[in-house]
Amino acid sequence: MNSASKERQFIPVRFALLTVSDSRGLDQDESGQQLADRINKAGHTVVERQIIPDERQAIASQLRDWAGHETIDAVITSGGTGLTGRDVTVEAHRDIYEKEIDAFASVFAAVSVEIIGPSAIQSRACGGVALGTYFFALPGSPGACRDAWDRILAPQFDYRTRPCNLVEIMPRLDEHLRRK
Repeated sequence: MNSASKERQFIPVRFALLTVSDSRGLDQDESGQQLADRINKAGHTVVERQIIPDERQAIASQLRDWAGHETIDAVITSGGTGLTGRDVTVEAHRDIYEKEIDAFASVFAAVSVEIIGPSAIQSRACGGVALGTYFFALPGSPGACRDAWDRILAPQFDYRTRPCNLVEIMPRLDEHLRRK
């Protein structure tokens, strides 16, 4: 199990949040608001927050705009990870990934099984990296966003977490691009 190191200082991370929905505006975006509140409470910053319709090209375009952006370290999307025809967020994410964080889906599924049982198979949550930026696609339910943040992403975006965390490798995410 991970633990926080007292020798390390907290390093804030800059997040962009994207809600994928055909029907919600910012005032009805419970999942996005919950993520924003939790991110800020943890000491990080939400630098961008948008809502976009369930359109693969539009989602991928927004993710590409945020990839490698100098003021964004990580992007979290909520919505569009299910099994229906309009659920295209995962495909849009994979359109831009250089590397997929395969274990995120497994860990998210394990956390979800504890909470919602076998219904967890209906989520296609995923994570990846592009141009030195982390990307995570979460289901649109507030509970799923809460669980993903509290149980997985909050500790991984805390530099004090040992034995390892996502913050400590951020400076090396795009090293392959600098070697060319």
